[in-house]
Amino acid sequence: MASNSSGSRNQVLVPQARQALENMKLEAAQSLGVQIPSDGYYGNVTSRDAGSLGGYITKKLVQIAEQQLSGGSR
Repeated sequence: MASNSSGSRNQVLVPQARQALENMKLEAAQSLGVQIPSDGYYGNVTSRDAGSLGGYITKKLVQIAEQQLSGGSR
């Protein structure tokens, strides 16, 4: 099992992407009105809010991939 300072078990395969993913998480939270815990502990975040964040981020990542595969921007 991987360990990192945030307590997450997920590994970022491209270390340079860590900040971009964090920015995307903050953008998603702001768009959805979800409070990101300042201490990094997500145990008090509701399942609904966590799922909304994950869904939003996944949707954005798919859009980015589609744009890259199509060779342009929308």
